[in-house]
Amino acid sequence: LEVKGRAPKTGYDRDLFGWRDDVDHNGCDTRNDVLRRDLDDITLKSGGCVVLGGSLTSDYTGDTFDFIRGDGNNIDIDHVVALSNAWQTGAQQLSEEELLDFGNEPVNLLAVESSVNRSKSDGDAATWLPPRKSYRCEYVARQIQVKHDYDLWVTPPEFDAMEGLLLDCDEDEFGDDDWPDRHDGDVK
Repeated sequence: LEVKGRAPKTGYDRDLFGWRDDVDHNGCDTRNDVLRRDLDDITLKSGGCVVLGGSLTSDYTGDTFDFIRGDGNNIDIDHVVALSNAWQTGAQQLSEEELLDFGNEPVNLLAVESSVNRSKSDGDAATWLPPRKSYRCEYVARQIQVKHDYDLWVTPPEFDAMEGLLLDCDEDEFGDDDWPDRHDGDVK
């Protein structure tokens, strides 16, 4: 990855990334695709896309809890490389189609506790790492993979944090994050 300073946030708009679109054309928006991929024991609304319930074991904390839909929603979908961070490290140069792909990239999306996601905000590896130390290697590996795939750079502090962490890692790969088939789960 190229190492250089952060670009200005000028022109940044989350909507440019088309987050939550149905980019894989399976009839389900990205949020529900991720919930169907990451939650266990899911219950789906008739039609097979909307997740009504399930259980999440958070990669970020290791805690397991039930998904609350609607008021009191307790699960966010985190962009591992935050959209704002991506914008300031090269995404400004991506085409409209590439921005859409980035915003809905399976490797860059994880279902996590809302409170933890909000504490991360748009932090990079230099300013935020998951509380669960055993997940930090995979987390940084995901960031590097995404930044590499989309030709994004890292800032010097981000590089130093990533390098320092990865030097202590035993593993250097993570699994595929395939989308679930439509209708997977218990249809209500």
